[in-house]
Amino acid sequence: MDHYDSQQTNDYMQPEEDWDRDLLLDPAWEKQQRKTFTAWCNSHLRKAGTQIENIEEDFRDGLKLMLLLEVISGERLAKPERGKMRVHKISNVNKALDFIASKGVKLVSIGAEEIVDGNVKMTLGMIWTIILRFAIQDISVEETSAKEGLLLWCQRKTAPYKNVNIQNFHISWKDGLGFCALIHRHRPELIDYGKLRKDDPLTNLNTAFDVAEKYLDIPKMLDAEDIVGTARPDEKAIMTYVSSFYHAFSGAQKAETAANRICKVLAVNQENEQLMEDYEKLASDLLEWIRRTIPWLENRAPENTMHAMQQKLEDFRDYRRLHKPPKVQEKCQLEINFNTLQTKLRLSNRPAFMPSEGRMVSDINNAWGCLEQAEKGYEEWLLNEIRRLERLDHLAEKFRQKASIHEAWTDGKEAMLRQKDYETATLSEIKALLKKHEAFESDLAAHQDRVEQIAAIAQELNELDYYDSPSVNARCQKICDQWDNLGALTQKRREALERTEKLLETIDQLYLEYAKRAAPFNNWMEGAMEDLQDTFIVHTIEEIQGLTTAHEQFKATLPDADKERLAILGIHNEVSKIVQTYHVNMAGTNPYTTITPQEINSKWDHVRQLVPRRDQALTEEHARQQHNERLRKQFAAQANVIGPWIQTKMEEIGRISIEMHGTLEDQLSHLRQYEKSIVNYKPKIDQLEGDHQLIQEALIFDNKHTNYTMEHIRVGWEQLLTTIARTINEVENQILTRDAKGISQEQMNEFRASFNHFDRKKTGMMDTDDFRACLISMGYNMGEAEFARIMSIVDPNRLGVVTFQAFIDFMSRETADTDTADQVMASFKILAGDKNYITVDELRRELPPDQAEYCIARMAPYTGPDAVPGALDYMSFSTALYGESDL
Repeated sequence: MDHYDSQQTNDYMQPEEDWDRDLLLDPAWEKQQRKTFTAWCNSHLRKAGTQIENIEEDFRDGLKLMLLLEVISGERLAKPERGKMRVHKISNVNKALDFIASKGVKLVSIGAEEIVDGNVKMTLGMIWTIILRFAIQDISVEETSAKEGLLLWCQRKTAPYKNVNIQNFHISWKDGLGFCALIHRHRPELIDYGKLRKDDPLTNLNTAFDVAEKYLDIPKMLDAEDIVGTARPDEKAIMTYVSSFYHAFSGAQKAETAANRICKVLAVNQENEQLMEDYEKLASDLLEWIRRTIPWLENRAPENTMHAMQQKLEDFRDYRRLHKPPKVQEKCQLEINFNTLQTKLRLSNRPAFMPSEGRMVSDINNAWGCLEQAEKGYEEWLLNEIRRLERLDHLAEKFRQKASIHEAWTDGKEAMLRQKDYETATLSEIKALLKKHEAFESDLAAHQDRVEQIAAIAQELNELDYYDSPSVNARCQKICDQWDNLGALTQKRREALERTEKLLETIDQLYLEYAKRAAPFNNWMEGAMEDLQDTFIVHTIEEIQGLTTAHEQFKATLPDADKERLAILGIHNEVSKIVQTYHVNMAGTNPYTTITPQEINSKWDHVRQLVPRRDQALTEEHARQQHNERLRKQFAAQANVIGPWIQTKMEEIGRISIEMHGTLEDQLSHLRQYEKSIVNYKPKIDQLEGDHQLIQEALIFDNKHTNYTMEHIRVGWEQLLTTIARTINEVENQILTRDAKGISQEQMNEFRASFNHFDRKKTGMMDTDDFRACLISMGYNMGEAEFARIMSIVDPNRLGVVTFQAFIDFMSRETADTDTADQVMASFKILAGDKNYITVDELRRELPPDQAEYCIARMAPYTGPDAVPGALDYMSFSTALYGESDL
């Protein structure tokens, strides 16, 4: 940034060292400043009829310098020295410098001697200071001045133009579009901006400089080539050139501002005149509206109906809601416009506005007051009239409501009072009708007050001169006439109901007595018929004798029952006599019962017919029960012998099966003799079956003479045969087992003794716990796995019991297994030698097949985790054969 831009507006000069440095940095800047400053000075010196050619030479004597200051300031400087001597030149230059200092410019390092000596840097610095003070300092845009103000002015003027972006006073002007935009903004007819191109800066700059020189009286201060050929044009030169554009256009802007002021004054006058016209028209319209509205509000013509008055009220509300608010706004706006107009006229030094006669604000306010007064009176009249009609309508509506309610209540009442429903009603219905009639009479009395209210309202409507009074009077008269008729009909119906009630009460008492006696008598006959027809089932002589005795007692009650029947029929005949005598229209039968005299006679005849039938049935059943008793005794005599015999034989067989006397062959012989004697007893069983068949055919189900049934005998006989056969088979199997296993009679006796001892329940079988105790007593020491294995042998069906046959089979096999194990153990020791184990292949090769497979199967579960694969070790072998205690 240039050094002059960083100081206040009165600091125009920098130290000489700064000037030297700036000029030494870029010689091209010095050339541009020379040309620009020279052209600028000549643009002012021309006004005095002179110019300069060489800026550092032509100002040396101070004369043209003083002349330049007088032209640009418009003031007279001290009289210059006309001598040619150096002292005279220095004096003139000092006068110029003093004048510059008097304008508030602080000159630093610039002396008269340097100017007189033709120092280019000092001379250019002095001219730049003059340009800043007299051409740039006074530029002000939005509270910014000097360079910032000039830059802001350029930015404002060129903002609408494409490809123009003014940010400084050097690079931003190289393409020439900035200069062209300034010219086109103020004088668009001088440049066709649309044809300019950003990539042709020489043409753009030459166009701007030529047009400015030719039409705007701005001398050409720079060459386009100097600007384009320099990387960064000199800021002071550009700023000086641009300031010339500002001053050239500022005059035109002042003229435009003056013209705008004149136009503004004219516009204000026109606006004021328009406001006057608007006021006059608005005031006339508002007054005319008030004139038309007041007569409407003063109209007090009443209406006969509430609907018509409500329509008037609705029209008045529309006036208040829709028509008046815009007029209130117009009145308010009229006053606002009047006050605004007076203010504008006063500010423009114009005389105050006087509306035409009758249209003053006060006139409008007076008319508006009359309008509101009429409006208030109209509203009060409307409300009073509505209240009056509302009162009439309320009374009329109240009359209609009460009349409608009363007419609705009386509808059908005359027909109800005239009906003769009591002629066919029962006593309960007559009583209900009387209670209903009493309720109606109470209701009728309650409605008396409503009838009186209806008549009073009709009278009040007549007094208030209600417009529809004739129809009200006609309706009221009809209601009163109907009311008198209802009273007469009510009294007549009550008398008829009470007369009918007395007759029906007498009949009702007879009906009730009939029902009270007919019901139990009917129940007695139904019970008798049920008992006489009951299909009795007896099984003993005692039971049939009891039924016969009860039947004889029933026959003794028949004469008294017949007397009761005749008395009940007499009550019914008395009712019939009353009905015929007083011509009572009976609507139905006896309400207390459905039993008719015909039904009583019919059931009585049926009872008399059933009595001899019952006599015959009881006689026949008595004979049948005597025959059944003989059959029971015959069966019991035989069953009481056969039953104990079977039980005795079962006990004898049980004792033989568990006794240890003699050999198994002796036991077998003894059992076969028992079997023969049992078979020879079969004919007696068959004879008993025959007697049982006779009992079944007679449907005899119990027999008090014996505790044995045929089913018991059959089951006992079958158990006896099964037990003897099974016992014989067990002994035969024991003989086979003894012979096959080589068990001695002593061992067999020992097994039997152990089994009998642990057969605690004496059922011929040991349960699981008894069997475990038996094994332990015989020297077995086993775990749960071994016991489970043994149970799977002796109880393969998992019944939870062990028979004696299974027991001796197991014991005989265990004895044989021990012998085999001893032989195999000796062979193992020979075959294993020093190895202490033997392979499966060696066992199969060296031992007989049965011993080898037995050994492999028995040893496999005991092979330990440290055993040689595919081999059996001695420890496992020994454990399997002899158990843990042998290790």
